[in-house]
Amino acid sequence: MNAVVVEHLSKAYGKTQALDDLSFQVNEGELYGIIGPDGAGKTTLFRILTTLMLADKGTATVAGLDVAKDFRAIRRCIGYMPGRFSLYQDLTVEENLQFFATVFGTTIRQNYYLIEDIYRQIEPFKHRLAGKLSGGMKQKLALCCALIHKPEVLFLDEPTTGVDPVSRKEFWGMLLRLKQQGITILVSTPYMDEATLCDRIALIQNGRFLQVDTPQNIVAHYPSTLWDVQTDNMHALLDDLRHYPSIKTAFTFGAACHVTPQENTCPEQLMAYLTGKGHCHISILPIPATIEDCFMVLMSKQDNGRQRI
Repeated sequence: MNAVVVEHLSKAYGKTQALDDLSFQVNEGELYGIIGPDGAGKTTLFRILTTLMLADKGTATVAGLDVAKDFRAIRRCIGYMPGRFSLYQDLTVEENLQFFATVFGTTIRQNYYLIEDIYRQIEPFKHRLAGKLSGGMKQKLALCCALIHKPEVLFLDEPTTGVDPVSRKEFWGMLLRLKQQGITILVSTPYMDEATLCDRIALIQNGRFLQVDTPQNIVAHYPSTLWDVQTDNMHALLDDLRHYPSIKTAFTFGAACHVTPQENTCPEQLMAYLTGKGHCHISILPIPATIEDCFMVLMSKQDNGRQRI
């Protein structure tokens, strides 16, 4: 049985279409990532699947239960960690955990094995008010509270946003260990580098999935040659690249530009063009594509399709 089934789900806020005829399935025990920028529809989708909001159209089931008709039963079998820290900031770490265990009719002792690896890291601060914790510690406490009743499906909405890189790495290590416990995990994130840690990912933009596949397959099917281009004038480089007819796409990636050339375009041709534009110390290197490169290409195709319409 699929842990989550979504069919033709749509949701609008006035004239803004947050979700647009969305359909997908998540397998039991899968770590499923929904990857996209702010405003793409991730939070709206999670609120519908966790029974906090009704869709305008379409249906969805979680653990075989209908999100509209069986919302009470769903709330007992899922864990939900919203993007914004939502625990009781005037309760201590220990009091928050005890409260959520009591709400779900269980005890910390009964399901402690699920949170043991995580709770050990915050246990030295168990008497500290939740509002006084660092960002990484808050996320670990929120995850403990979402797990304490042993959910079948765990929803994590941008759990590492605003968290330092070390805490991000630790958090994903925890998720991979939780997956081994048989828990189905849906996680949304704007960080493309986190996509490689999921079993499958859905790239979302404007309420639609652009592509759904394993991270490895998405990268393997990148449709073009990709170059890393750098010069001594990075400020002007992107504009110059986008005005060169033999370049399909050009985007900034950190301290470089990632460029997809037209077929039969060679680095020497681009080198000559950039030299003519006054660039020096030019570096053009072939590189493998990343998830972010794939996302940018898919997003460009979507935008071009809308322009033609």
